[in-house]
Amino acid sequence: MDLRDQLPLGTDPASIRQRIEAMEAMLERAMVVPGTNFRFGLDSVIGLVPVVGDFVTAAMGAYIVWEARNLGLPKWKLWHMGANVAFDTAIGAVPLVGDAFDLLFRSNTRNLKIIRKHLDKHHPASQVIEG
Repeated sequence: MDLRDQLPLGTDPASIRQRIEAMEAMLERAMVVPGTNFRFGLDSVIGLVPVVGDFVTAAMGAYIVWEARNLGLPKWKLWHMGANVAFDTAIGAVPLVGDAFDLLFRSNTRNLKIIRKHLDKHHPASQVIEG
């Protein structure tokens, strides 16, 4: 069973929330530094590839913003989310400094927080209770 079998394909808020949460986890928290609790994800790893890596992770971050648009978030929230992705991409493109920055500034986690706040207010049934 692979990831495609586990993620819902629906357009309902609960399905979209699960896809966004899975993308954020993969980009920001998929791996842990051995011997610590410090987590990092593909955003930091792919970002090590000069130029191309930053555009790939920007596209993945843009996917989260696109899904937020499908949820009906207000335009000002979408602009805020887009600015988070753009800022992360711009600073992440700076050699060495950008790679360290990617470990600390988690634009996708920030955007997930905006989405969760919106969903919890407007679609409380989309909350997933983890057990």
